Amino acid sequence: MFTKILQISAAYKPAYIYGGPTMSVAKLCEALANANVPIEVLTTTANGQTELNVRPGEVQNVDGVAVSYFKRLTKDHTHFSPTLLKALKSKIKQNKQVVVHIHAWWNLVSLLSCQIAKWSKVPVVLSPRGMLTEYTLGNRNAGFKSILHQVMGKRLLRYCHIHVTSEKEKQDVLRFIQPKSLTVIPNLVELGNRQVAQPKNSDSAQLRVIFLSRMEEKKGLELLLKALANVSFDWSLSLAGSGTNAYVESLQLLVQQLGIAANVEWMGQVKPADKFEVLAQHDLMALTSYNENFANVVIESLSVGTPVLLSDQVGLADYVLQKELGWISTLNVEKIGEQLTKAYQAKAQREQIRQVAPHLIATDFNSAQLVQRYISLYQKVQ
Repeated sequence: MFTKILQISAAYKPAYIYGGPTMSVAKLCEALANANVPIEVLTTTANGQTELNVRPGEVQNVDGVAVSYFKRLTKDHTHFSPTLLKALKSKIKQNKQVVVHIHAWWNLVSLLSCQIAKWSKVPVVLSPRGMLTEYTLGNRNAGFKSILHQVMGKRLLRYCHIHVTSEKEKQDVLRFIQPKSLTVIPNLVELGNRQVAQPKNSDSAQLRVIFLSRMEEKKGLELLLKALANVSFDWSLSLAGSGTNAYVESLQLLVQQLGIAANVEWMGQVKPADKFEVLAQHDLMALTSYNENFANVVIESLSVGTPVLLSDQVGLADYVLQKELGWISTLNVEKIGEQLTKAYQAKAQREQIRQVAPHLIATDFNSAQLVQRYISLYQKVQ
């Protein structure tokens, strides 16, 4: 029986710049702590190109979780932190009855922590957070990832018990690697108020669409913008999120070229405390990603009753389709436009979703129940 779970993540809140994965890790750790499971988080001071204003190397209580932040030597996606690795090695040496749970891949915190755990012969649970896919391998820093995979990654992955958040992610991983075991458990997600919220001017003939996520290439925003530019009904689009200056500027240029600038509002990064109200004030949340293992924003949106339009490459697309909570499209501008039109025309269906979704999500994604499945996973790998 394990005596402690060591959670390893290259970033931890309040590094909200990294979006959903960071929030999912924190939500899991808080739920485990509330269930009286002994855990400790080892992370870095990473906050994009800057560092968090925290005391490095000291155990701190972050919303009930023991968290130690360590300085990193690199300011990029590698997050190299020798002091974190040294601390992990020391903690394992003091207590062999631990499970090491690593979040994300393709960074030196994750890979080298896995190597230390393997040398020490302690079990590793890996939550790749959508990073073990052919799309991710070839998307950004492909050369770096390929070298890491061939030199050490492939061997380390075979040592891991892999946790995935959706059936789609499971299939992606199996096309990539054959791990020791593979377990599907959804993310724990912060839910909004279950009280049904009505959007402002709910009788408006305009379809108010929102995108709320990190702005990056894999989100398929150019597909959504082109699809909206071609529809025949009145619409507005709120873009809530941040991204690199170069990418955001490329989207702004596209909006100008498509002649839809008057329909698009650039909201920037929305504070976590405000996101549920923002979601509730829209008619539809759209996420036309090229690849998405889960997508917390889908659950967040539905928890306040706002229907969703997703690409079929989003991990939760099957759930949305099964529960009839929105519309699903292929990665095709014309098809996305068709689904947008269906969503616009289905006002009664949107109202039905607004009524039933909050209760359904609160039941299916109950944190107290989900955390027990994580505890069972830790017990199984011992």
